[in-house]
Amino acid sequence: MTKPGTDLTATTDSIAASDLVTAFLDALGRLDIDAALALLAEDIVYQNVSLPKAQGKEAVAKQLALMGKYCTAFEAINHRIVGDGNTVLTERTDIIEVGKIRSEFWVCGTFEVRDGRIVLWRDYFDWANLLGAAAKGAGKALVGMARNLRRK
Repeated sequence: MTKPGTDLTATTDSIAASDLVTAFLDALGRLDIDAALALLAEDIVYQNVSLPKAQGKEAVAKQLALMGKYCTAFEAINHRIVGDGNTVLTERTDIIEVGKIRSEFWVCGTFEVRDGRIVLWRDYFDWANLLGAAAKGAGKALVGMARNLRRK
């Protein structure tokens, strides 16, 4: 596996698809949107299943720019990553922080790679799990804020 922080943008044509996906998720984990975008093909299709697709690098860049603007931290913890040729499947926990709200939720991802770039990124998650994680994170943030107010 590729070490976090490894810059693969110059060598993406020669690396394994699973290493490319790992590098992509690592770039997102650093909130390095430019590095993540460098690993995507111009005709990338990105979809969180049940939400509309983003088609093309420009559309995906707009979505990732929102992530870079509002997220204070992101981490994808891969529990399993399996590559079969140019297709990579991930089973992971994504952790998103927005301010003091931290949400952890289960995600399965499908990635397809062509010519050393990601051409498909499709994530599947359970809405109940996501909303529960957001509520739990908001609750913890409120408890923390209440504790801080009592200390003053």
